[in-house]
Amino acid sequence: MHIFLLLLGLVLYAAVLLDSFQTIILPRRPVVRFRLTRLFFLATWNPWTRIVHLVRDRKRREQYYSFYGPLSLLMLFVMWAITLLAAFGFIYFGLHAPFTDPLHPTTVLGHLRTCFYVSGSTLFTLGLGDVVPANHITRLFIVMEAGTGLGFIALVIGYVPVLYSAFSAREMEVALLDARAGSPPTAGELLLRHHFDGGDAALNKLLAEWERWSATMLETHISYPILCYYRSQHDNQSWLSALTAILDACALIITAIECPVQRQAQLTFAVGRHVLVDIGHVFHREKAEQKLRDAAFTRLNDDEFSRLCDLLRQADVSLCGDIHLRARLDALRKLYEPHACAMAHYLRLDLPRWTPPAVNAAKPDIWTSIGQLRSPGSTTVSLNAVSPQATSSTLGDDQGFL
Repeated sequence: MHIFLLLLGLVLYAAVLLDSFQTIILPRRPVVRFRLTRLFFLATWNPWTRIVHLVRDRKRREQYYSFYGPLSLLMLFVMWAITLLAAFGFIYFGLHAPFTDPLHPTTVLGHLRTCFYVSGSTLFTLGLGDVVPANHITRLFIVMEAGTGLGFIALVIGYVPVLYSAFSAREMEVALLDARAGSPPTAGELLLRHHFDGGDAALNKLLAEWERWSATMLETHISYPILCYYRSQHDNQSWLSALTAILDACALIITAIECPVQRQAQLTFAVGRHVLVDIGHVFHREKAEQKLRDAAFTRLNDDEFSRLCDLLRQADVSLCGDIHLRARLDALRKLYEPHACAMAHYLRLDLPRWTPPAVNAAKPDIWTSIGQLRSPGSTTVSLNAVSPQATSSTLGDDQGFL
């Protein structure tokens, strides 16, 4: 029994070191499939989603989903600490470590409790000195555990600011897309709002910024996949819906729209699709992608496609007259939509539509009201008519695809 617990302690110690190294330090996708972190998310995310799914109110449900990311980060640290404590406790017990204990444990269970107490006080550097090791090998492991505890605390202190800095950088571009593509963002709205003199240059700049944003996502979210669980501050915003809307717009520009930004659209499309594919691999969504490959095409059915074409024509956006336009667009959609749908299904996020929702004439959004005030003969329009929800990024209650 003692030998088994000694080996178990050594295995747990090595597992925590390897897991924390791959999760915090290694700047690339982990290659080990069975890791403590992955087992932790498998054991917590699915039960969390099943419980939260029982909440009928959408806003409350999204609020509970938003708790998981920060809470899972804290629980991950707790899991590592408990595993390290147990690992060294088993090592001391397996080594028959002689301790000078004022409680004088005489039973096997009492000695095991002393080993766990010594492990806990050493890991968290209490330094009480009430239990003293009586041989050299035990002292060596106590020094190792004390150093591991200090290193663990240093990693946690350094890890959290990096994580939230990456989250802040991600959300900044997502928030900026609100005024450029609506909330929730759609490809149709993005193209409509860039139909003005100089709009091509503005659209080219926007797509270039999202190319860099996608490259940053590859750097941060592949290294720190836990960020994918972090929700945006507003219910109608998410990194996944924003990226999908950008890819939708790029697919339209490449296949259907005559404008001078095709080259930049191709570059942004390539890097954006790379983000979805790699993140899908991190979360092992390959099988789900195959199942959702056919279901993904319900996002752009015939009615939605006709409405999209009508909206773009009304705004004098030039469309290619090729009868094979839809086939080319569907070919591009196959490259990214299954990956987006698989991640949306896993993270319980909504994917955007292709066309914006109908504008409520009684309570227009802030974008429409500003446009009316800018138009000649419309100076009497009052911003008081704008609904309070429309002035924020929580405009609308569209559920999206999933």
